Amino acid sequence: MIDGKTILITGGTGSFGKCFTKYVLTHYQPKKIIIYSRDEFKQWVMDQEFAQYRGKIRYFIGDVRDLLRLERAFQGVDYVIHAAALKQVPACEYNPNEAIKTNINGAMNVIEAALNTNVSRVVALSTDKAVNPVNLYGGTKLVSDKLFVAANAYAGERDIAFSIVRYGNVAGSRGSVIPKFYEMIKNGVTELTITDYRMTRFWISLTEGVELVIKALTEAKGGETFISKIPSFKITDLAEAMLPGAKTKEIGIYPGEKLHEIMVTVEDSATTYEYDKHFIVYPQTKFNARQQVEPTGKKVEEGFSYSSGNNSEWLSVEQIRERLKDLELEK
Repeated sequence: MIDGKTILITGGTGSFGKCFTKYVLTHYQPKKIIIYSRDEFKQWVMDQEFAQYRGKIRYFIGDVRDLLRLERAFQGVDYVIHAAALKQVPACEYNPNEAIKTNINGAMNVIEAALNTNVSRVVALSTDKAVNPVNLYGGTKLVSDKLFVAANAYAGERDIAFSIVRYGNVAGSRGSVIPKFYEMIKNGVTELTITDYRMTRFWISLTEGVELVIKALTEAKGGETFISKIPSFKITDLAEAMLPGAKTKEIGIYPGEKLHEIMVTVEDSATTYEYDKHFIVYPQTKFNARQQVEPTGKKVEEGFSYSSGNNSEWLSVEQIRERLKDLELEK
């Protein structure tokens, strides 16, 4: 379903957009990939990095806050991946109006533009922070998720489906714990600071995130939330893997930070099904005929939840160390 299609990525100059573009152009034969973003310099940088693919990639300057520009960009597009967002927790706390304009109003604009054109699939990237949110960023993404699920109510007889892909911090992403530890080690620190010794996180690579988005593009009927099965690790084990024998200091949890990344809540368990490599949270309300297909997975038990703290798969210190060897830090 990717071959011969025109795909647009909002916020496409980010790490996800670059990884998705490279992966798709390597493994498939799309008609065209459109990078839609508001930073012309990042588009120029990406054009240099992807020079070998010129002719397959187009660049649109635009903001998801601008509905008319989105509608123009969506002309002739088959699939839309909505990755644009204000994501830095402190920045969103300090600039709440701006976070709402991009993350909520922008989501509404993407939905409207898709419904007003001939787009057939829309996949929105979500985050663990949208689950039981404790900060404004998570709150805006929760609203965004609800908007994309409800958008299927407006599909009517059209061949269009809106779905969601949810994952946590990508290993090595800007602002996450791994680059922070690397910077401390680089500066000669012998004592690594940890906010809370109980803290856990999921380990997901950008490529795994891209593969989950492609699964959603090809399989979604509308309203589903796709979640990868991935291993967890303890932050204390990460510290040992990165600087063996190092001392650690517990400094207290940051505002808006959680002990564990939560992907599926107990409340979601009523409509969650398990598959070999992922979970799908199905919408509680089915809005159109496309969504009437019965799930083929295994229904999870009542009261089930999925978080980095109650996961069944854990990375050992040595396994973390092996993964770090191949990890590319986000620039």
